[in-house]
Amino acid sequence: MSAVITVAPTGPTATKADHPALPTQPEEIAEAVHRAYADGASVAHLHLRDEQDRPTADLSVARRTMELIRERCPILIQLSTGVGLSVPFEERAGLVELRPEMATLNPCSMSFGAGEFRNPPAGVERLAARMQELGVKPELEIYDTGHLEACLRLRDKGLLTGRLQFSIVLGVRGGMAATPANLILLAQRLPKDAVWQVIAIGRHNLALTGIGLALGGNARAGLEDTLHLRKGELAPDNRPLVQRAVRLAQSLDRPVAGIGQAREALLPTQP
Repeated sequence: MSAVITVAPTGPTATKADHPALPTQPEEIAEAVHRAYADGASVAHLHLRDEQDRPTADLSVARRTMELIRERCPILIQLSTGVGLSVPFEERAGLVELRPEMATLNPCSMSFGAGEFRNPPAGVERLAARMQELGVKPELEIYDTGHLEACLRLRDKGLLTGRLQFSIVLGVRGGMAATPANLILLAQRLPKDAVWQVIAIGRHNLALTGIGLALGGNARAGLEDTLHLRKGELAPDNRPLVQRAVRLAQSLDRPVAGIGQAREALLPTQP
């Protein structure tokens, strides 16, 4: 079974002060994604920044970034509607109007580090319905066990259809701890036909990415999830992190999915 590798080059939190090679502007993000595609990534998970490097849901920034990526490579684009804790929900939700192949759908509000990640139930339902209308595939980000139940309620209401796609996020302060037991628990509880990947934050990234691949999940790699290759050593940029995920998959006899295979796995044609 092939493994889909997603690159997450930027994220909402780190700055160039944390890592000088963090791509924040459209040209930088597009080039980082192109290099990750060359290394085996078939999906790009995008967070956007304004000219001051602050998280933004500005449609012109998003449109420009998507255009630059599509000029360079055919990688599948997944816009984050999480954006950043300071950006209002309705602004974040507006990104799906650009009709990327995929976008994140965060089912619940939660504490997130020292802040609050607000995803009001009525707003989440509206966003799920709009994504369905536009043909944008939701990537369901679950940070705790109850978030899975919220997604299944959306499915039962007809707001999510087809094969569900999940990201199991571990290690965010306010969500599940980054432990193998938590990963296994959630993986076992997912719908049988679900597609999923693990997102392990910080120092737990390598081990839990490997466990996720061994369990049949996909993998995400990039500076959004960890700035380090190993303790005390910053990754030079996104490429070594993507290359490491590719090697992990291959060492487990999981060939890396090309664009066509990734599209078939994540975006199956509806009956």
